[in-house]
Amino acid sequence: MPKMTRHPGPALSAVALVLAAQPVHAETLQEALAKAYVTNPTLNAARADLRATDETVPLAKADGRPNAGVSGVYEEQLHRDLPGLTPKRNVSAQASVNVPIYQGGIVRNSIRSARKNVEAGQQDLRATESSVFAAVVAAYLDVLASSAVVTFNRQNVDALDVNLQASSDRFEVGDLTRTDVAQSESRLALARASLQAAEARLITAKERYIQLVGSAPDTLEAPPPLPGMPASPEVAVQVALQDNPDILAAQATRQALRYEANAAKGQIAPRLSAFAAGDYVDYLNTETIAQGVGSSKSAAVGVQITIPIYQGGRPGALARQATARESAALEQVIATERDVISQARAAYATWQASLQAIESTRQAVGSARLSLEGVRAENTAGTRTILDILDTQRDLLNAQVEYADAQRNAYVAGFSLLAAMGHAEARDLNLNVGQLYDPNVNYKAVRGKIIDFDFGPPAKQVSTRTVDTATQTSTIVPGLAQ
Repeated sequence: MPKMTRHPGPALSAVALVLAAQPVHAETLQEALAKAYVTNPTLNAARADLRATDETVPLAKADGRPNAGVSGVYEEQLHRDLPGLTPKRNVSAQASVNVPIYQGGIVRNSIRSARKNVEAGQQDLRATESSVFAAVVAAYLDVLASSAVVTFNRQNVDALDVNLQASSDRFEVGDLTRTDVAQSESRLALARASLQAAEARLITAKERYIQLVGSAPDTLEAPPPLPGMPASPEVAVQVALQDNPDILAAQATRQALRYEANAAKGQIAPRLSAFAAGDYVDYLNTETIAQGVGSSKSAAVGVQITIPIYQGGRPGALARQATARESAALEQVIATERDVISQARAAYATWQASLQAIESTRQAVGSARLSLEGVRAENTAGTRTILDILDTQRDLLNAQVEYADAQRNAYVAGFSLLAAMGHAEARDLNLNVGQLYDPNVNYKAVRGKIIDFDFGPPAKQVSTRTVDTATQTSTIVPGLAQ
């Protein structure tokens, strides 16, 4: 396994951010992911779909197993031209058993194809889990970042409101012009508009969180450091090529289609089966010429061989079709591999750039604060204008917003990198959900079932509804604030 490093960079606590008034029972990212793991409908639907795929194995096996049946008929003659030759009524029963012996490899290859489709389905479930978790992480960080942006915008509005009041007072005594007051009014109006947009963004982030997690984000803790971050993009790609579920699913699908092609070729092979059959007819004591014959019985056993000679070109068409699909699957493996390599490299670059942006924007925030203090002092001394203060106040807000966004982007990019590497699932994140969902449990339980009347448990809903959650507001969630 390539060398992995535990990189603290994208963790919010590791970039000198502190949480504002953290409550005792703030929800953690692991708890949010655990809720989604249990109650997210997309993930639960994917598990149910995989259970349906599991049944393709016993379905394929059923084609190679014996089948037996009985039938019965009661017949009443309403009109008889020759009453002495035909009975007035009779009852009959037939029983038969057919045992496939050789099916040209169709059943064997169909079973192998079904097993590979199950493997592909299991990898698809892993990919769905990673995708849901990545969405939860993004929603979690969006709530924290949006809360910070709302806080910064409110602080900006308060500062500009105070500045406008001071400008108005100075205008009254003739120290400033009406232009200075108008500039202050304009910036305050724009700041209020920006605050409203930031509050809408926060509400949207909260509603997205509820959609994914199933509960409202009342209080959230800063997320922990991401585990197992790669030391280089080359390491990330090497791990992804081994563990990414999309690549593994594409490979399993390609193998399944190869077996389907082999099964299609079996359409031209001879087929051999054994059979046993029995018949019983009772004339229910009705009179016929054959007096004393009240019933008849027969039984037979044998083997049957079927040798296809000509089927209108169907076997060839099926084989060519399956081969073409296998060729497409081979190309899809390469396409998926390319996509994963691109994702891993791009996520690594974004992660690294965001880590650098965190430090740069942190310095920008500090410098903007010092600059604002200096400009205000110089304005008092008469060497700076009100517009200089307003511009510096805007620069501070922009730096604060970029700081919060850089932290959000770093963590989300880091998690996306883990997902591309195939290491962003419950088994990798130490989630407290008890027993993890194991798709092999259901597969092993159903793959050998032979009972016709085993219908399994009824369908049931697992995911929770969100209709009873309150409509979200722009109330701040303690998060990214200095």
